[in-house]
Amino acid sequence: MIETARLILKPLTYKQLVKYAKCDNSLEAELNLNETSRTISAELKEALEQTIMPNVAEETKNYLYSTLWTAISKTENKMIGDLCIVGEPNADGEIEIGYGTYEEFQGKGYMTEIVGGIIDWAKTQPLIRSITASTDKKNTASFKVLQKNNFIKAEETETSFNWKLQIKNDH
Repeated sequence: MIETARLILKPLTYKQLVKYAKCDNSLEAELNLNETSRTISAELKEALEQTIMPNVAEETKNYLYSTLWTAISKTENKMIGDLCIVGEPNADGEIEIGYGTYEEFQGKGYMTEIVGGIIDWAKTQPLIRSITASTDKKNTASFKVLQKNNFIKAEETETSFNWKLQIKNDH
């Protein structure tokens, strides 16, 4: 678990991901949280079914690098968004993150705080040297989160920007 000023970031177990995917507030009930109006995009549903859940179920893997980390507002006692690490660190010690804030909580700086919390956590993980993320060029809010957390634009494609944050220098 990671704590920031306003949030608690909680990595979900396999059983919790199953409840999360149902969107029926059963996960909120298990975690003693207030109900939320969250929905799951087709993109996230596919990622959950095809990548996230199978990887979290795989006992040889560290589930923290595959699961959804749900962000819980301390004051509202509600889930407000999620962050996912896309697999274990590669040979260069790189991890990739993806994230989203539920609509009613957007524009309040939560995601900047969530990404900051994951950066602080990553600094304590011996295998992680850098964090990458990819954003749609049209999604200004998404890349502002990265800029505020000192990510630099590493490259761009026709539709997206790829960002990188070096958190540890090589020996």
